[in-house]
Amino acid sequence: MTNDTIHLSPPDVGPLEERYAISAIRSGWVAPLGPEVDAFESEVASRVGTSHAVATNSGTAALHLGLLALGARPEQVVIVPTLTFAATANAVVYTGARPFFVDCDPLTGNIDVDLLETALTRLRRDGREVAAVIPVDMFGRCADYERILPMCAEAGVPVLEDAAEALGATRAGRAAGSFGRAGVLSFNGNKIITTSGGGMLLTEDAALAERVRYLATQARQPVWHYEHVDIGYNYRLSNVLAAIGRAQLRRLDTMIGRRRDLRESYAKLFAAVPGVDLLGEGDPGDNCWLTVIVVDPDEAGWDARELAAHLADRHIETRPVWMPMHLQPVHSGAEAALTGAAERLFTTGLTLPSGSAMTDSHRARVEQAIDDFLTTR
Repeated sequence: MTNDTIHLSPPDVGPLEERYAISAIRSGWVAPLGPEVDAFESEVASRVGTSHAVATNSGTAALHLGLLALGARPEQVVIVPTLTFAATANAVVYTGARPFFVDCDPLTGNIDVDLLETALTRLRRDGREVAAVIPVDMFGRCADYERILPMCAEAGVPVLEDAAEALGATRAGRAAGSFGRAGVLSFNGNKIITTSGGGMLLTEDAALAERVRYLATQARQPVWHYEHVDIGYNYRLSNVLAAIGRAQLRRLDTMIGRRRDLRESYAKLFAAVPGVDLLGEGDPGDNCWLTVIVVDPDEAGWDARELAAHLADRHIETRPVWMPMHLQPVHSGAEAALTGAAERLFTTGLTLPSGSAMTDSHRARVEQAIDDFLTTR
């Protein structure tokens, strides 16, 4: 047994990315902005099916700017799933608005739409102003936009789709990142494709895209000298990193295919194991970014932490699903509508190695380690 660690979702980069990065460096465009950024924006927008795209230095930056462009401000609330990464809630706080957390559907991990409807009704009844709803496409699986979009439209609340984990995913033939007033992608090192760090806002709204682009470039006025009438941000993407993203985008379908094949292997491995299910299994539009198993210890005879410890001893990384935002100390006392579903997933869920760069020998190591664990149970 080797001691090299098998990680959850490491970057999958190679000769094509190297070639694109070198070309960008040799072009002289090494600072933020440049022809590679322009091309990357155009290519991602084309892939997702939106008219406009603005590349940023992180998905968090894109969320922040999207909220600002939608008018989020202090004394307002923004509805956020409690089961998400901290960046979704943090972006709300950056604007001065307050997050209102809504629990998840236990079968998918995505926002509980019935509970969302209840929350919207309650907030309207109380005279509260809701700046936006941010559904999160959890682990690469689109939320139920057939219900969310008309519900929010009726309430007069814009939707900002957090598709950070979901590039390449679809729902009813429509691409993740194309729902709502705007959608946000992340190109962090652990995502389906990476630019090392980076993100993008996508929208059909030309004015919103222009506002985001302006704010992301220090809100500089179009004059010869440096003049600013708004507070802006240094949020634009590097030209060199955009070049890497362009190479990654060309390999997207192949990388999704490898993750899907790995997901199917896990499904077979656990198929006959009582009390173990794959979170969100059966969604044909899932990009299979991360595979999560949910363990009922009463049926299985073991719990998720025991499997995690077994794999950690063999240098195989696993993690629980996101710790719910309403349990985070930084959000202590935040308003929320809860059923307990996210807390149960946090306790019973386990994320398994899912990267497209995983070698055949690493896959065999993981599968053998899981099989050894199950055999002893």
